[in-house]
Amino acid sequence: MTRTLLCYGDSNTHGTMPVHQIGARGRYAHRHRWTSLLAQELPGWEVIPEGHPGRTTLHDDPVEGPHRNGLSILPAILESHRPVDLVLLMLGTNDLKARFSVTPTDIALSLERLVRVIRASGAGPMGGAPGVLLAAPPPIRELGCLGPVFEGGEAKSQRLGQEIAAVAARGGLPFVDLAGLVAVSEVDGIHYEESAAPVLARAFADAVRAWAG
Repeated sequence: MTRTLLCYGDSNTHGTMPVHQIGARGRYAHRHRWTSLLAQELPGWEVIPEGHPGRTTLHDDPVEGPHRNGLSILPAILESHRPVDLVLLMLGTNDLKARFSVTPTDIALSLERLVRVIRASGAGPMGGAPGVLLAAPPPIRELGCLGPVFEGGEAKSQRLGQEIAAVAARGGLPFVDLAGLVAVSEVDGIHYEESAAPVLARAFADAVRAWAG
């Protein structure tokens, strides 16, 4: 029986390339995205990439649009792909933008709210709760054209992993901390270079296999 893994994230799940100017829309070819490599690592699984550039945990973006709100669209996405065995949840980077003025603790609590929505969705097999694999993105850097957008976010991002780890511990969730595994690009301080894709795929594949037993 094929199982379903929904990868719910932002531009780094979408496969967005590092950008040299705001508004650039480069995207890695399908074969170079970590979600595609993850599918190769997981025979017997359908891997669904659901990454939206600019997606936040639960904030309407006053600059880029309310459709970036990850909470408001989540129930529809879960229903459209059900039954979903496992949701790989990797968000929080865009919450570090200066315009949102939130703390690492609040970002982690926002992710905890998304976990509750997933578990209560009835979108799992036989109408049950999908599993959740929680991932902490690596710390960002204030570099390039995106540096001013994320002003103050670099320092906050250093604490984000431990706050997300606490959410995972409270919920008994499998957890992957990407700090130390991959680093953000020197170009814009937010996105990943192509070389990060196989590292992400292997780390997530190991976590999925451990969860599945």
